[in-house]
Amino acid sequence: MNWNRFLVGICGLLVSVTTFGQKNILNAKSPDEIEAPTAAELAYGKNAPLEYGYVDTRDILWSKTTWEVVDLDERVNFPLYYPIDTNQIGSSRRALYDVLIKNIKNGKIEEIYADSYFNDKIALKDIQAALSKVDTTDLGIEQYNAGEQIDPQYISRRDISAADIAEYHIRGYWYFDKRQAELKYRLLGIAPVAPDVNFIDSDEPALVELFWVWYPSARDVLNQAFAFNPNNTSKPISFDHLLNARRFNGVVYAEDNLQGDRQVDDYINDNAFMQLLESQRIKEQIRNFEQDMWNY
Repeated sequence: MNWNRFLVGICGLLVSVTTFGQKNILNAKSPDEIEAPTAAELAYGKNAPLEYGYVDTRDILWSKTTWEVVDLDERVNFPLYYPIDTNQIGSSRRALYDVLIKNIKNGKIEEIYADSYFNDKIALKDIQAALSKVDTTDLGIEQYNAGEQIDPQYISRRDISAADIAEYHIRGYWYFDKRQAELKYRLLGIAPVAPDVNFIDSDEPALVELFWVWYPSARDVLNQAFAFNPNNTSKPISFDHLLNARRFNGVVYAEDNLQGDRQVDDYINDNAFMQLLESQRIKEQIRNFEQDMWNY
């Protein structure tokens, strides 16, 4: 009997968490109004992202560019990965990848590139081959060889989904603002990384960067999309806030250097532990610069 009460209580708690995490639920007169804009949003519009302040080049005393891996297997990075099953939740909760790809398709995010240096701008049609695979089964091939039209049931399609995203690569810019005497960080680009769609069903498919997004151009979109806040479901965190506040864990895999921005694994081979230590060394070097500014 006690176990039954315990299970009922847990179920009730889960339902309440899901319910209170939805927007406008207390003012909705019907379930259709739960995700509708609130009165404040209708009157004043949605909040814009906090604008970056202007930084004069002469005020940058020191800077360093880093590339980091954000592993989605780490618990602290889960808000960027989940939810991957959206059948039972409202449209306001989506994984970061779903937000990015949806707004690339509808044209709200236009600044997408092939690499982290943002030299080659690409369009949605240029990345379709990396996002989906269309294949024909053996029966479909037999129909094709016989000169018949291939039945749609013999054509299989495999799309990259949020569940397939293994990590994110981010490029950021650390700089010391001498006017404000502060070390700051500016996120420049972000790229979802997933198994190669052509070999996704193999045992160990290679991971590839699907595309790079110039982050400042996506801030408006990410400011309107919210990640789950496990500490307070009534106060979800926008992806823009989460990323700008660095509420994630990243491992440095490259920095700007004399050797053409070579990656850590180019000079530390087959030793994941030493690569991790090298990443920590680079981070400490950045942190120590600010500390050293106050030593006389």
